[in-house]
Amino acid sequence: MNPEIIFWALLGGIVPALLWLDFWLHEDRKNPEPKGLIARTFLLGMLTVLLVLPFQKVVDLLLPGTTLPAIIAWAMIEEIFKFGAGWFGGIRSTEDNEPIDPLIYMITAALGFVALENTLFILGPLADANIAGSFIAGNLRFIGASLLHVVSSGIVGAALSFSFYKQKRIRARYVWKALFWAIIFHTVFNALILKFQGLGTALAFLSVWVGAIALLWVFEKSKSIAPKKY
Repeated sequence: MNPEIIFWALLGGIVPALLWLDFWLHEDRKNPEPKGLIARTFLLGMLTVLLVLPFQKVVDLLLPGTTLPAIIAWAMIEEIFKFGAGWFGGIRSTEDNEPIDPLIYMITAALGFVALENTLFILGPLADANIAGSFIAGNLRFIGASLLHVVSSGIVGAALSFSFYKQKRIRARYVWKALFWAIIFHTVFNALILKFQGLGTALAFLSVWVGAIALLWVFEKSKSIAPKKY
């Protein structure tokens, strides 16, 4: 494939994700995370796309079409791998030392995932010399899919933030429940678009915008979480 096409696809996928990342990092401007860990988490999020693809191909073979079990399986694979990127990127590091930090790392991992996933979506129309199609695909994913991944990973980040000072076994319980709801949210978004089209797409986009607003509230709430005094 033409290197110039790959370059423009990468630019169209990564730059919007970095703009979103800059927006969310602004929420942690008082005590920002190390740039090296943010970069590592973002790159691990990108790598996650490549790790997810073989598993999704297996799902396509076992559950052909856009059946509900297939949609659930796709969402489950992506959410679990994104959590892994956030965990190994920064959450398990010593820099994860205040309640807002897990949110930052989970959203960074999600946006790394978005960056490469969007690149692959833009690459198809560009390779076919369909500039308009590539522009439309990029814009739709900038608004919809980017927020989907941010909100779904944000659900897990919120659970880690709200349980930050709790015992490990309680935190683990929070994470499993949050992963469950992240998968449900992701599944509903995809099902609305794939099964109900016009109205479904509008509802799906509305859901991610509502989720993004809720996530802003979560950020503010996490800043006020403090260990209990006995």
